Amino acid sequence: MDKFIIVGGNKLEGEIEVESAKNAYLPILSACLLCEEEVVLKKCPMFEDIKNMCDILTSLGVKVERFEDELHINAKCANNFFISQNLSKKLRSSIFTLGSLLGRFKQAKVAYPGGCEIGLRPIDLHLKGLRALGVKIKEFHGYISCDGSGLCGADIYLDFPSVGATENLIMAAVLAKGVTTIFNPAKEPEIEDLQNFLNKMGAKVCGAGTNSIKIVGVKKLYGCTHTPIPDRIIAGTYLIACAMCGGKMLIKNTISNHFSILINKLQNSGCKIKQFNDKIYIESTKRPKSINFVKTMPYPGFPTDLQSQILCMQTISKGYSQIQENLFETRFKFVPELLKMGANITIKNQIAYVLGVKKLFGAEVYAKDLRGGVALVLAGLCAEGYTTVCDVYHIDRGYENLEKKLSLLGANIKRERELK
Repeated sequence: MDKFIIVGGNKLEGEIEVESAKNAYLPILSACLLCEEEVVLKKCPMFEDIKNMCDILTSLGVKVERFEDELHINAKCANNFFISQNLSKKLRSSIFTLGSLLGRFKQAKVAYPGGCEIGLRPIDLHLKGLRALGVKIKEFHGYISCDGSGLCGADIYLDFPSVGATENLIMAAVLAKGVTTIFNPAKEPEIEDLQNFLNKMGAKVCGAGTNSIKIVGVKKLYGCTHTPIPDRIIAGTYLIACAMCGGKMLIKNTISNHFSILINKLQNSGCKIKQFNDKIYIESTKRPKSINFVKTMPYPGFPTDLQSQILCMQTISKGYSQIQENLFETRFKFVPELLKMGANITIKNQIAYVLGVKKLFGAEVYAKDLRGGVALVLAGLCAEGYTTVCDVYHIDRGYENLEKKLSLLGANIKRERELK
């Protein structure tokens, strides 16, 4: 069980390059099941979630090979449509394989997914949409069993713009007969990236990022090479880290339009930010001003995956702020750990009321999930004294060698392993 040991107080200065987006890579990996030719995915980070998805694909008979930062995936010999609880419990995104398995084999049996415990995150929207496509579904003993022999295009109306449901339904529809239209889909950049990847393979998908997505079913998909988009959540995490610790940072491999709402809020807090084609520069020279109100919303609203980090920033900002979480009901599980460090936070009805303090103090804290865990790292970077962040395996799910990259920026952070 690894932990981070942090001595706070150092400014962050230098350059950092952002990895490809975890939330783009995972559905794209699943979509590789739909193709019987080799697919090459470039700039592949070593996130634990990506490793777990590769394990799932391997269990289905897919050949997965890594050459430096490239993944070579060949699903020609895929011969299994069953995903066990042992595999699915490690990864929420294992549910993405439901749509691709149905597209490929017209049947699937998948255990209910695991991942971070940040809320109920029901998959009813996935199943409702699949039923609209003609899939017969049975749920029993923790498994979802699907018969897609009648899979065909349909109009699907999502009650909520769910990212996972949108991506799953696109993958189920690309090889289905007829035309599928998804109304009220999620509009995240990762969905556009999935659309672009599928179209490279010969799919006919259009409308990602708008109010409706149209999929014209095709008979076959072909191999291709693709580089998934940069991770906007990692880029946002580094921006917030610099705002909290002070310093100057150039973040490379970014698409700043993907997190413009965060940039606006950081500028309002007193940070100087310059945007370039694929780079963003931030300078923070004084204690940030509080952001009065933040509420998480589906894209292009403020992302729930940056809520923990922006809340952490408010704990040392000058003034008073409110953070409202509208997507996951237990996103505030990390708040008691911040209280150990001297933060002034009150939670009521999914709103965190934060009064900024001049400084936080080091403590032993525990990561409860991916984003809350990295927020505790940010707290430790600017706190007085030593901070120990335990259970960092949560953080490894979506950040690669975080301690090494922060060290290159001047942070005093190291990883230690507890031997049991």
